[in-house]
Amino acid sequence: MPHYDYVCETCEKPFEVFQSMNDKRLTKCPEKGCRGKVRRLIGTGAGLVFKGSGFYITDYRSENYKAGAKQDGAASAPAAAPAPAAAAPAPAAAPAEKKPKSSKPTKS
Repeated sequence: MPHYDYVCETCEKPFEVFQSMNDKRLTKCPEKGCRGKVRRLIGTGAGLVFKGSGFYITDYRSENYKAGAKQDGAASAPAAAPAPAAAAPAPAAAPAEKKPKSSKPTKS
């Protein structure tokens, strides 16, 4: 249901009312003892208010889409590597071979 902003012309108090689009607009201030004339303010948008957590596009997808997404996720997941043995020492690195510097390319 949309919400509408009103302001009282007598007490100048702004307030918000949730009402159906088919309801008539308010004419009198709801403040106790005032009963002044009110006018509706121009809104900033559609009056749509999301409350709560988790409004995602995937919340309303079809079951076929969800099944396909699960298959794609399983196919792209990396395979688990076996854990290395904790007791085995790491092999020592072999010394790197040094190549002689040559200004001319060698012919074979």
